[in-house]
Amino acid sequence: MTEKTMTIREMCDEFQVTARTLRFYEAKELLAPVRIGQKRLFTKADRGRLKLILRGKRFGFSLEEIRQLLDLYDADKTGATQLEAFNKLGAARLEGLKAEREDLGKAIDELNNLLKWTKDQHAELTGSKAA
Repeated sequence: MTEKTMTIREMCDEFQVTARTLRFYEAKELLAPVRIGQKRLFTKADRGRLKLILRGKRFGFSLEEIRQLLDLYDADKTGATQLEAFNKLGAARLEGLKAEREDLGKAIDELNNLLKWTKDQHAELTGSKAA
């Protein structure tokens, strides 16, 4: 039985990405679809890799970090090396995201305070009540 492949259009529809995105990942050697002339056919492995790429991008990993993790799987089919590397990289990224969240919370609080102050100042200057 032959493996089910998907065309570039099917991949775009399935993963909600553009053909340009898929070609970009192919150019960066993150994906390696089977080429038949100008036609690209994506295998189950390509689909799995794309899922990991998109998840990695959502978490804020660089393409190079994603490539390293994917390459580790190719080197050790058990996945143990990849899992260990992901745990280290993921823990560091999680700490970074937590710090960003804290900074964002402070910025939101500061902006809320500034907006309240400007509304109060405007009301004072115009003689109207602050909303």
